This record gives sequence, C-alpha cells and structure tokens, in this order.
Amino acid sequence: MEGFAGRAFRWTATGAGALILAVLAAVAVFLIIRAWPAMSARSGELSEKINWFPEGQSLLQFIGPLVWGTLLAAAIALIISMPLSVGIALFISHYAPRRLANTLGYVIDLLAAIPSVVYGLWGGLWLIPKLQPAWAWLADNFGWFPPFAGPASDPPRVILSVSLVLAVMILPIITAVCREVFLQAPVLHEEAALALGATRWEMVRMAVLPFGRPGIISAAMLGLGRALGETMAVLMILSPGALYSLALLKVGQQQTIAANIALQFPEADPLGVSTLIATGLALFVITLVVNMAARAIVARRKDFSGAN
Repeated sequence: MEGFAGRAFRWTATGAGALILAVLAAVAVFLIIRAWPAMSARSGELSEKINWFPEGQSLLQFIGPLVWGTLLAAAIALIISMPLSVGIALFISHYAPRRLANTLGYVIDLLAAIPSVVYGLWGGLWLIPKLQPAWAWLADNFGWFPPFAGPASDPPRVILSVSLVLAVMILPIITAVCREVFLQAPVLHEEAALALGATRWEMVRMAVLPFGRPGIISAAMLGLGRALGETMAVLMILSPGALYSLALLKVGQQQTIAANIALQFPEADPLGVSTLIATGLALFVITLVVNMAARAIVARRKDFSGAN
C-alpha cells in the first residue's frame, strides 16, 4: 500500500508537470493578448503608425520573410553541426582513450555554457573577416548554383556566416546529448557484434547508432530550438533584409524574428511593440511545432530508444 511519502512524491511530480503546462499556456495567452492590437489593425494602419514597418504590407506579409530567414539560418546551422556533433560524440564515447575522452567532455560542456553574445563578438570581430576568401571562392566557382550566386559581400555579413556561427553555438549542445545517449548503448549488444567479427565501426553502425537514433533526433531538435531563438549573435553579424531569398552570400537579404525584435524594440511605440510581440508569437508557434514533431518521431521508437 502506498505510504504518505509515495503519495506526496506522486502529487508533487504531478503538480510540477501541471505547472509546466500552466506556464506554457500563460505565455501563449500573454502573447496573444499583447499581439492582438497589431493582429486586429486595419489594412495600412501599421505602416502609417510604425516608421519601420514596410509600406503597404499586412502583418502576415511582414512576418513571412522573418519566418523564412529564421528557418533558413537554423536549418543551415543544423546541417553543418549535426555530422560534426555525432562524429565528436562517437569519438568521445567509443574511440578516444578514457583520459582524453574525459578532457574532451569537459571542454564540450564548457563550450555549451558560453553566452551567445560571446559567440557573436567572436564571429563579428574575428571570424567574419576570415570568411571572405572562402565565400568569394564559393561565388566564383559555384555561382551557377542560386544560393551561392555572387558577388560575395565584403565583409560577409550574410546568412551563411550567421549559420556558421550558429552551428558552432549548437554543436556543444548536440554533442553533449549524443555522447550521453551513445554511452547508454547496451554493452551486451556491442560485445555481441564484436564477438561475431564486426569491426569497431561496424559495431557502432549496427549496435550504437540504431539505439541512439531517437536520442540523436532529440539532440538535433534541442540544438534547432536554440538556433531558432538566437538573438545577439545574429544581431551582431547579419546585415538584415526582408526578402524570401535563397542567396546565402549577399547582404540585405534575410532577417530572423528574434534579431528583428531586439533591433526594433528599443524605439518601438505601443503598436510597434504589439507588432513585435506578434512576430514573437509566430516564433513561439514554430518552436512548439518543432518540439512536438520531434517528440512524435522519438515516441515511434520509444521501445528501443536512448532518449527516454
């Protein structure tokens, strides 16, 4: 029979879960209420009363390019960081000597704790000038491919530079999660593969990666969530625009939601603040959908998952 301590723990855990849902609902209600003046504004009112709002555009037309820039920067960052993160995590968990693995683990955890503004300063002051030759080479040799169409700007304050900095930012997070998932792979599965004559890589491919696939997805979504909401690094590097553009090497093409809020908020009037909160509501919905989709994918393989 369940004792008092068991019941107290059960109700405490239930209350904590309910509190999370309540906070999430409260955030959603706050965003909707504060964004409602902009959402209900008549056609043309926003551009009349807000000096930075594009002339003749509706709220949806304004938000659309920001959503596009946010998704584009985060997607490129994830594409760059995922292979590196999985490779580093595998090296730490299954290849490196234990002393080296422990040292690398500490370094990865330290990198994950660095504030985003530091990455922004590093990217804007040190990395950006060094990227110009590489981006110019891409434009000269692969300019026939629309995303790399030139000429490359100098300095390259473009979405590709931002995505590279975001990739460096989310790499430690993804690596740390993948490392812990790979370390949880059943030892008996690994030993069975090796006993059957598999090489180290074949053992990893047959025993570790299938077990860790849901965990890899969870790590990717965690990194994607940080990339979607990143503000200061984007603000300090990107030369913004408001276009549905795939041009990765040209300035003034894209902008992200979070960076636009930080850029416009200090001088925004009440209607301008409402407009910015409406864009924040769009980011909230995007993040919620991404995390729900990731959870659904992980749940499909929960019986053989290193993420649960």
